[in-house]
Amino acid sequence: MPQGQPTVVPDDGLTTRQRRNRPLVFVHTGQGKGKSTAAFGLALRAWNQNWPVGVFQFVKSAKWRVGEERALRVLGDSGEGGTVAWHKMGEGWSWVQRDMASSEEAAREGWEQVKRDLAAETYRLYVLDEFAYPMHWGWVDPDEVVSVLRDRPGTQHVVITGRNAPAQLVDFADLVTDMSKVKHPMDTGQKGQRGIEW
Repeated sequence: MPQGQPTVVPDDGLTTRQRRNRPLVFVHTGQGKGKSTAAFGLALRAWNQNWPVGVFQFVKSAKWRVGEERALRVLGDSGEGGTVAWHKMGEGWSWVQRDMASSEEAAREGWEQVKRDLAAETYRLYVLDEFAYPMHWGWVDPDEVVSVLRDRPGTQHVVITGRNAPAQLVDFADLVTDMSKVKHPMDTGQKGQRGIEW
């Protein structure tokens, strides 16, 4: 690892080791592609460190069979790294919202489960995939999310993905990446394809 000197050393009373190992909140937001992909890359690193990983998908359809899910489930079951639990917050609801009321209820129930798991320190890494949307749509209170994340016990890391991450979450997070789109094949009418989008 490169050994660099930080530009700022916080006056927080922590030792270098304590500061290095403190739990982090990551936000991957923006209009570009790759937010979930980056989060799943982080999940692979966590698995390699033998951390239990919890993935909570908040918007993508429960019917989708995404490659990351299959790969992480196989790895989690391999006995070689950490465990992986995959939770889908709804049956078949996606970008085309047919039943907004049940989708909202599923998102709220999913957040309640995340809160229970954080309190129980169930996982070391939480991937809250597309969780920015329920906050943006007003289904889950961003101030409550920040409060829960601020008060979570132990050394639990949390990564949240999705466009339009609320300002209070962005302000609170330790690492925020805004993925901007320069161009995308869909701009010219090409639909998503197997092996690229899923």
